[in-house]
Amino acid sequence: MAEPSLAQQSFLEQRRRRLRAISFARIFIFLLFLLVWEMSARFHLIDAFIFSSPTRVCRMFASMTADHSIFIHMGATLTETLLSFLFVFLFSLLTAILLWLFRSLSKVLEPYLVVLNSLPKSALAPLLIVWLGANMKTIIVAGMSVAVFGSILTIYTGFSEVDPEKIKLIYTLGGNRRDVLRKVVLPGSIPIFINTMKVNIGLCLVGVVIGEFIGSRQGLGYLIIYGSQVFQLDMVLMSIVILCLMAMLLYQAINLMEKYCLKRF
Repeated sequence: MAEPSLAQQSFLEQRRRRLRAISFARIFIFLLFLLVWEMSARFHLIDAFIFSSPTRVCRMFASMTADHSIFIHMGATLTETLLSFLFVFLFSLLTAILLWLFRSLSKVLEPYLVVLNSLPKSALAPLLIVWLGANMKTIIVAGMSVAVFGSILTIYTGFSEVDPEKIKLIYTLGGNRRDVLRKVVLPGSIPIFINTMKVNIGLCLVGVVIGEFIGSRQGLGYLIIYGSQVFQLDMVLMSIVILCLMAMLLYQAINLMEKYCLKRF
């Protein structure tokens, strides 16, 4: 393998320096935010009881870690989010395949999907509690309701925009509509699947938290509501911080899966 030229080496080195600078800037902004927040609370520029502070949040996390209660709530939210995410993807994929196979069905259902996708999903949560009861199943359905309709529309639109020349080639070689689906549509839609997953993982987390606000006795959403009711705002801020970290880690997991799929396919 040929050695990279001096121009290539210079370009790669500049790119590495730029990436390091971006990473440093991100970390610096985050640490600066924590410092300003902590100093503002210590010097009474903000009310520490209302706005909390990094040290108060850490103390709350340490106290809940000592009795292991925080892990129960984190585990509940994470489990509900992953289950709703999995069900959303499978249901969306199967529904989009049916709509693609039966075009008349898609023409009938498309306006209903558009309306359901634009419906404020938080309005459904109280009804789900009444219909299904206050249990994990309801929380999972609440998480699904936020993402599922948009996911169906996105995947179906991706199916409809597959290269028509490749489809024509399958028919020319004697294939049928199922062969087109297996050989062209599904493999060609992998980037759409990944992008849909990136959106859905955050939406499912939002839906799960909305469900926990109303009908749960565990989970980070429950901690936020409970903490606000009893004025333990350190608990509220701690739960929000954990949700942010959880969302970031789940998104990064999808990114790793994307890199794996791009290398494999």
